[in-house]
Amino acid sequence: MKILVINGPNLNMLGIREPEIYGSQTYPDLVAFIEKVCADEGVGCEVFQSNHEGEIVDKIQKAYKNADAIVINPAAYTHTSIAILDALKAVTLPAVEVHLSAVENREEFRRISYAGMACLKTITGQGFEGYRQAILFLKMKGERL
Repeated sequence: MKILVINGPNLNMLGIREPEIYGSQTYPDLVAFIEKVCADEGVGCEVFQSNHEGEIVDKIQKAYKNADAIVINPAAYTHTSIAILDALKAVTLPAVEVHLSAVENREEFRRISYAGMACLKTITGQGFEGYRQAILFLKMKGERL
């Protein structure tokens, strides 16, 4: 099984951006965490981050026939991008949406998730651990197919 992990805008600023919300761990720490979880679970992975909506859409489209599942943290695009929603729907890969913070407990506008409409599950407020939960969920789902 191969999982594509997509991280959206400003996640490259982890450790700097609002540490009271996102913690002090950095983006390279997150990538290392994801890669270790996947290695421990015998799952192949590719981790991608972009601050640009079109690049995220392109990456989702390229996942068609090249990945078995997607973990996506669309970050701010969660609440604005119908293009990302449409790309997820187009490739029809099982996907899980992840957010480091509990977005549902933050500003009102963060309670809308377009990307989540194409995902099997949404995990919020678990920090890096949310990625582990998403990977394990998709691995279990893949084993059932």
